[in-house]
Amino acid sequence: MVPAHWTSAAKSRHSRQMTDDTIRDGEVAAILPAHLDAGVYFIGTIHTPWHRREDCPKRGSLDGPICTIVVDEAWREALTGISQHERIDVLYWMHRARRDLLLQTPYSTRRTTGTFALRSPVRPNPIAISVVALIAVEGNTLQVRGLDCLDGTPLLDLKPERGASEQ
Repeated sequence: MVPAHWTSAAKSRHSRQMTDDTIRDGEVAAILPAHLDAGVYFIGTIHTPWHRREDCPKRGSLDGPICTIVVDEAWREALTGISQHERIDVLYWMHRARRDLLLQTPYSTRRTTGTFALRSPVRPNPIAISVVALIAVEGNTLQVRGLDCLDGTPLLDLKPERGASEQ
């Protein structure tokens, strides 16, 4: 275990600044994968009932079907305490989306609009976020409601719903 140490906070708005190798009491570090997936680590996989984009809902619903998030075993300990939250943010990589459109014409409006003014999955970095209801946690598997992504979608991150935690 790396001993805890702190550096000067002279240039930080925080009371203390940590160096890269600092481990606080109770913290556990994962061994990172040897390679990056698109510059990020995919930490798990999302399983939903939808296999085709046209079947996938435009927005998830908190009363929608139960979906499963399987977090890779290397990140299991990072789930400690997540069951205390009723809702969580799920960030995921829309791996089957196009990434090259600057302007898009949504079917619903037929108005050409810039990609950054839309919530379309077509984006340079196809990152999405859904607020979901956390139904259950068992080991490294979460049951949730409210997703709107395809089966097999790579998981980027999980966080308590904004405002749900002060940590």
